Formats: sequence, C-alpha cells, structure tokens
Amino acid sequence: MDKIRKKIYFLSDAHLGSWALEHRRTHERRLVNFLDEIKHEAAAVYLLGDIFDYWYEYKYVVPKGYTRLLGKISELTDRGIEVHFFTGNHDIWCKDYFVEECGMVMHREPITIDLYGKEFYLAHGDGLGDESRNFKMLRAMFHSHTLQTLFSAIHPRWTVKLGLTWAKHSRLKREGGKEPDYMGEEREPLIRYTKEYLKTHPDINYFIYGHRHIMLDMMLTRQARIIIVGDWIKYFSYAVFDGNELIIDQYVEGDKERPVR
Repeated sequence: MDKIRKKIYFLSDAHLGSWALEHRRTHERRLVNFLDEIKHEAAAVYLLGDIFDYWYEYKYVVPKGYTRLLGKISELTDRGIEVHFFTGNHDIWCKDYFVEECGMVMHREPITIDLYGKEFYLAHGDGLGDESRNFKMLRAMFHSHTLQTLFSAIHPRWTVKLGLTWAKHSRLKREGGKEPDYMGEEREPLIRYTKEYLKTHPDINYFIYGHRHIMLDMMLTRQARIIIVGDWIKYFSYAVFDGNELIIDQYVEGDKERPVR
C-alpha cells in the first residue's frame, strides 16, 4: 500500500489590510480559517507574494494588525509545516520579522525546487516578461536600498498611511477596481516569459505564479504546465500538489467536503 503523502499548497495575493476592500477583518479570517483546515494534511505552504497590501518593516517596528494570520502561521511552523513567504510588489520591504518571529522561510527571488520528484519554478511573477518602461522604473525604485534607507528615516505614522493610500489608489484606478481579465496567450507577460525560460530549462514540470489575479492552468509542453493561482480577493483560490496530481481549487468557507481528494 502506497504511503499517503501530505499535501503542498500554493496561494497568493490576499492583499490583507487593503483600504480598497471592505470587511478587512472578515477577509483575514477567511484565510486564517483555510490555513487551520489544512494544517493536518499539509507538508508545506507557499505564500507567493502580495499577502499584504502594504508591508514596510523597520528595525524595531512592524505594521499594525494581522495578528490572527501571523499567529496561525506560527502555529503551522511550530507543528513542523514549512511556510514559505515570497515577497511581492506590495510587500517587498520585509526583513527578518517573519523568519525570526513566525518561522517562515523568506524568498526574494524566484526559486526552482524539487517537490516529490517534480521540478517546480515558483515566483510571485511581478517583473517577469513585463516590458513596460514605467513598471520597470517603479520596480527599480521599490527595490533600491538607497531609497529604502531614506524612506526608513520617515516616521511610520506618515509612511504607513502613504503606502496604504498608494496601494488603494493603484487598485481603484483600474476599471471597476479589478485586474484585467485573461488577455490571451500572446499578451500575457508570464506566459511569454515562461515559454522563453523553458527553452533553456526544459526539465521544469510546473511553473506557479501569483501577481496576475487570474486562475490559469495551461499545458505548455507534454510535461510542463503554467499555473497562475488567482487571488484571495475574488476567487479565494489555491493550488495543491499531493505528489501525483496538481490541481487549482477554490476555498468555500465551511465546506467540509473540500479537503477530500
């Protein structure tokens, strides 16, 4: 009889704390409840970026809130479940708080990793395949150590408000406050990037991204798939891998049948 393997979960883009969203406490609670439901069957959880709508960590100060989520993640890591945190374009500015206080593993760049004998390429997805000059300039500014040092010199009372206001404006300026729908294979930067990357890395089986706020599962070759895991604003979606099958699913709070696969 085959040994039952624990599952590996991937999710992204909760944007907790966003001023553009109503019922922020309920929003956080739904994610916490999901993590609580999977804790008995999970080997690892990969948080693929933009879990927070804004996070800027000072040497002695971290943003207010998120105690329920961080407490639940700490419970998972105390149980021996790996929790990996990828910085996104909204929560770039992490230092060591999540590692030291919550036991998470921090990733600031894409990684390639073997999981149950399959090769995975994991990333938030921002900046991959996007040729927009404005986006590249803004991303370079956000990643600049010099600008981060100058920003850190400002009191958090102003910087936190500025960060949350900027993030709210960025979301609401889109039509209906929503991300654009799937634009087609040739116009999606992550698909273009992945196809190009596959030319030199043909052994990767799964490319899993966040960032785009769409649910996408596409075969690129006979052995390579690209997964964009949606978000925890509209879809409450995630990918899960049990060592044999990888699926993308949606969390329905209170659905006791969900974990049975």
